[in-house]
Amino acid sequence: MTWLEFPTYILLTSVFWLLALVLLLTPKRSVFHSLKGVFLFLGWASIIVFTIGLWISLERPPFRTLAETRLWYAVFISTIGIVLYYRWRLPLMLAYTLLMAILFLFLNYLNPDTFDKTLMPALQSPWFIPHVIVYIIGYAFLGFSSLIGVYGLYLYYKGKEVDRTLLMADNIVYIGFAFLTFGLLFGALWAKEAWGHYWTWDPKETWAFLTWLSYLLYIHFRIRKKQSPKTALWIIALAFVVLLICWFGINYLPSAQSSVHVYSS
Repeated sequence: MTWLEFPTYILLTSVFWLLALVLLLTPKRSVFHSLKGVFLFLGWASIIVFTIGLWISLERPPFRTLAETRLWYAVFISTIGIVLYYRWRLPLMLAYTLLMAILFLFLNYLNPDTFDKTLMPALQSPWFIPHVIVYIIGYAFLGFSSLIGVYGLYLYYKGKEVDRTLLMADNIVYIGFAFLTFGLLFGALWAKEAWGHYWTWDPKETWAFLTWLSYLLYIHFRIRKKQSPKTALWIIALAFVVLLICWFGINYLPSAQSSVHVYSS
């Protein structure tokens, strides 16, 4: 499996998922509506097959470049969306996660990186894979929670009840925050092995810590100020902006040019 096969798999995944979303609009008792699960699985299986095939072809975990992390984000956010749809039956959330996954796949198609087998010494640490995996899973959950926050704000300003929405956001933030915490810890252990220091206030490390603090603020605010739903919803919605700066925006900051994380560029 190489990058040359990627357009075929992205087309299959996109077609299957878009068909599934169209079938969501059909009556629940219709035969067509019941087929949505088949198309959801086929789309998910297509991107999983490509990801595994790429891993085998590269003879290394595909976590090195920005395009590779976008690929994994598409995998994880779609998986989370499908699982949560069958848990809570929220078609709008399923549509969001699938469309976001398709968007990230097309970003890879429009801006492909060089996929090769090389892996610099710093990335050959046993902490490299768990560090990246838990971070991407955390990003997927927290991105989903921020969408819930935006949806909650819409409900709040419409004068509707938001307690159930906030409860859902709480549960998803707890999961994402746990993965984010493990990501920080694994990253520190990786840094110690690769560069001799657990923490150096590198620009990427600083923004990762700010991201962690943003969601910690939300958790503490929810515990202490349960009667202030609007502020909580704004915190969780804006926290994702900090996360995006940590993930993508840091690459455009002048200070990032001296960062040890430039391997991802």
